[in-house]
Amino acid sequence: MTQSPTPSQTSAGAAVADPTVRAGFAAAVGAYGIWGISPLFFREIAMVPPLEVVAHRILWALVVLALVITIRGGWTETIAILRDRKKALIFVASATAITVNWITFVHAVTSGRALEASLGYYIFPLVTVMLGAVFLKERFSPRQMVALGLVIAGVAALVIGLGRLPWVTLTLACSFAMYGLLRKTAPAESLVGLFLETILLSPLVLVFLAWLEWTGTGHFIGAPEGAWVTTLLVLAGPLTAVPLFLFAFAARRMRLATLGLMQYMNPTIQFLLATLMFGETLTTPHAVAFGLIWTGIAVYSIGPGRLCRRRRARTGDAA
Repeated sequence: MTQSPTPSQTSAGAAVADPTVRAGFAAAVGAYGIWGISPLFFREIAMVPPLEVVAHRILWALVVLALVITIRGGWTETIAILRDRKKALIFVASATAITVNWITFVHAVTSGRALEASLGYYIFPLVTVMLGAVFLKERFSPRQMVALGLVIAGVAALVIGLGRLPWVTLTLACSFAMYGLLRKTAPAESLVGLFLETILLSPLVLVFLAWLEWTGTGHFIGAPEGAWVTTLLVLAGPLTAVPLFLFAFAARRMRLATLGLMQYMNPTIQFLLATLMFGETLTTPHAVAFGLIWTGIAVYSIGPGRLCRRRRARTGDAA
């Protein structure tokens, strides 16, 4: 005798089969996949200083986002935020945080520290939880305390083993977590938010790039590396905007719990690239640190997954 599916199973199956959810899932895979393989792109322009790379990334992202905002109709929200001094200042701060993050990341992947970069993106969600407790007075659950303890132990093991502070890991995790915290206090649609940040940074970026070309130290106009490097610098704009667009598309179509778990695709791909393609050595301190941090992530992630399953089960039973 064939057992009839329960309401919760039917609901779960319908969710998987839902074309909207499938489209969101595909977009999320695309976003995290692009972020994950981005070290390959930046290593192609390793001869360009990280500060110049990030300046071009901001400039060309501004161009791409201006087109997208014009097509989608986001100018009203953009102008309203720019006129609100308090919100504009928050976006200045968030722009600073993401710039620090980008410069550190480009430096890391072009100087043989992609492994430490991936570690930073593994721990940033837990750093976000810690910042939420400090600045927003959010309470730690016992599970979060255990997860944070494991992450702290992992970072401590890395410090002791390497004999130095893993500043790449800590800077990436803290700057990205601070970026998220700032964006939470001045919410805006993700593409509009990044557009605002590039607008606010553009005066400094334009002056800096003009100075580089004026002094002959830039890599954009008449660079000895040729048109290939110039093309890649321009493509840094779409590389910034496209995954963000995909992420925004996915966020509107998927449960945030699922999207949150999928974010670990990014550092996992970076970890694999660092060890399998870039020839970086997974030392004993790195292995111990990753082991502790992965355990912390598992502890942190299991709770929300169970909670979501319980909620779906209750919803199914109620139906």
